[in-house]
Formats: sequence, structure tokens, C-alpha cells
Amino acid sequence: MNMFIVPSAKLASLARVRLNAAVRSLWLALFILLVGQNSANALELVMFEEPGCGWCAAWDDEIGVVYEKTDEGRRAPLRRVDMTAAQPPELSHVEGVVFSPTFVLVENGEEVGRIVGYPGEHFFWPMLQALLDRLGPAPGS
Repeated sequence: MNMFIVPSAKLASLARVRLNAAVRSLWLALFILLVGQNSANALELVMFEEPGCGWCAAWDDEIGVVYEKTDEGRRAPLRRVDMTAAQPPELSHVEGVVFSPTFVLVENGEEVGRIVGYPGEHFFWPMLQALLDRLGPAPGS
């Protein structure tokens, strides 16, 4: 009878290598799952803009400098999308964006609502709050 005999130390070493590889693969899969889930569940305010947009510049001057520091900005971080470039695939469901700027509130990959144009800071905040109110109270409030 021909038998292939492998020393037990070598088998143990081979088993450790395979186990380590399997554990690394599981951690990687878990990481990808969690990162993918977080991005899919993210709430964000998407600002569609184009180069040379005067109303976008006004928004930047009046709102953009403080947005991320506000409760609204922490709840719905700003994401800028250039209207002259290809639309990101994860925003393909957002249709009919014609005017710059257009602000689209997106949660779980779905449009909650939008603000077309920039009406000035005194109107922007209440309009954004009305969109956020559609979602109910912010977590932890």
C-alpha cells in the first residue's frame, strides 16, 4: 500500500496558514458588508452644480462655509456633483436635475425631496428643515 505520509508538524503549519487565510477573508467580507451598508443607509444632501454657477458661489459664501458645522450638516453631509460630468451610478435614480444648483436630500438611496435653485440663506434653511422633517426626528434627539 502506497501512502503519502506528511509529518504532523507540517500538517499543523499548513492548517494554521489556511485558517489564517480564512479568517482574513472573513474579516474582509465583514468590512465590505459594513462599509457597503453604511453608504447605502447614509443620509446626504447632494448639491448638483456646474462650473461658473453664480448661485452656487452665493451658496458657498453664505451657507457652504458653515454647513458642515450645523445640525443639518452633521445629519445630512453635503456631497457635490458636477452636472457637466457623468452622473454617479448610485445617483442614477435622481432624474430631472436641470437647474444649478439643485439640492437633493437622499436617504437609503432614495430621494426624499429637493430644493431647486438657491433662494438665499433666509429661505434655504427652512426649506432644508422641511425636507429633514419628512424623515422624522434626528436620531438621538
